[in-house]
Amino acid sequence: MKITISKENYLKAIAEAESEGELVIAATLSRWLKVSAPAVTMAMRRLKRDKLIRVNEEGVIRLSEEGREIAQRLIRRHHLIERMLTEVFGMAWYMVHDEAEQMEHAVSAEFEKKLVEKLGESEECPHGNRIGLDSPKDRRKRGWMTLAEIDAGAIVHVQSAFERDRQLLEYLNALGVKPGATLRLVSSNVDETITLEVEGKLVPLGSGAAAKVWVKRV
Repeated sequence: MKITISKENYLKAIAEAESEGELVIAATLSRWLKVSAPAVTMAMRRLKRDKLIRVNEEGVIRLSEEGREIAQRLIRRHHLIERMLTEVFGMAWYMVHDEAEQMEHAVSAEFEKKLVEKLGESEECPHGNRIGLDSPKDRRKRGWMTLAEIDAGAIVHVQSAFERDRQLLEYLNALGVKPGATLRLVSSNVDETITLEVEGKLVPLGSGAAAKVWVKRV
């Protein structure tokens, strides 16, 4: 069985969508991978044929044991590449996800070992997301919540941001809303925005974006 880049992308998307608490069906993958419904249908046929996924009668897609192993290996390499780009080459945190998406398929087991030797083991990527499949439930167990859920007056540290939206990350970076930053929620507004105090400045943030930033109370 040949594991192509396309297959790896689908398996990784299934694992990542699951980790975000989504019910994974064909439409989920179409949205995550920005591909057409017919393309997803063809890919699912190949993955089922290779016994990398299972699809139940309701159309819910789950990874087989072998499929999950492939996805987790790719996710680990993605994590290491992101760290390499920031820690070794100094690339901005909001840029590295897209680069790692391209490079992760070319990493060999030998190079992966070298990356670990160079970087050491770390649970978190530059976006604050833990290696592997860190679900919303897992984050809440650590006392995290989304920025959209905090009360006015609360002071929080930014823990992580949803990394698969480059435009969002650039916007957050421009506001100073990034992992490690300390923020204070000034107010929740009637126009579905919130006002934050960031480094002494007041900045607005839409509720949709705020829901993709995880924080912890100081």
